Amino acid sequence: MERGDLTREEWARLKPHLPKSGKRGGRWANHRRIINGVLYRQRTGVPWRDLPARFGKWKTVYERHRRWSADGTWDKIFAAILADADAAGRIDWSMVSVDSASCRAHQHARRSTQETPADAGKRTMPRQHRPDEGLGRSRGGLTCKIHLAGEGGQRPLALLVTPGQWGDAPQLIPVLERIRVGRLGGGRPRTRPDHLCRDKAYSSRRNRRYLRRRQIKHTIPEPKDQRAHRKRRGPHGGRPTGFDKTIYKRRNEVERTINALKNFRAVATRFDKRAYVFHGTVVVASIRLWLRA
Repeated sequence: MERGDLTREEWARLKPHLPKSGKRGGRWANHRRIINGVLYRQRTGVPWRDLPARFGKWKTVYERHRRWSADGTWDKIFAAILADADAAGRIDWSMVSVDSASCRAHQHARRSTQETPADAGKRTMPRQHRPDEGLGRSRGGLTCKIHLAGEGGQRPLALLVTPGQWGDAPQLIPVLERIRVGRLGGGRPRTRPDHLCRDKAYSSRRNRRYLRRRQIKHTIPEPKDQRAHRKRRGPHGGRPTGFDKTIYKRRNEVERTINALKNFRAVATRFDKRAYVFHGTVVVASIRLWLRA
């Protein structure tokens, strides 16, 4: 076992959730060696062609990662790992936080953009980007965003990849809707945390109505402009929002979760051209964090 490879304990927890054979009837090549190759690329950010020979053919490692990202295999493995963790009582449902992180797009990822006729044959960047590739132009250039819901133990529960210029508040509900932790003993999956904590960027009447409808307790500070607008409306502005400073101190837990994800260089900088492949990259990093727990 080399540095960064799966340990025996991690492999024992991961192996039962892996596919048994390929779609064409043949058996997959050594899963452990291939996954170690994917993790090596995640940790170092090297091009696929520069993978060490001990992982086998680079094309095999890349195609396995791409296919499992496309057909949702990584998502299914992630869901199974979460179900095991919940059955063992290792998920801290007492506090779930939501935040986002911007990831700069490497020049290798920018070729997934859509060229216009005026850009054909030029080396300049295309003017228009495909809306389904999760790339957008913001203050930092071409970026994408990872919207993340993390539990109190500083590990991911759900994630969403969007273009970099998209706001945080509109993505709160889609991220929370992706929280579905199955139960090994049967029954409905758990989708609702005990408490939600987030900063004022997620404060909106739509988000607060959604949380109240689902009976999720939340601690979200109210910005000054929203507070002033509510007071100007008088009795029609509604009641002041509740805010607990002690609970709000735990807002850093999801930020530390994002820092742990960005320790993987292939997550901190987006090298993948396609959004679904980059989503798979972030999911693999999340799986590794849970295996290390």
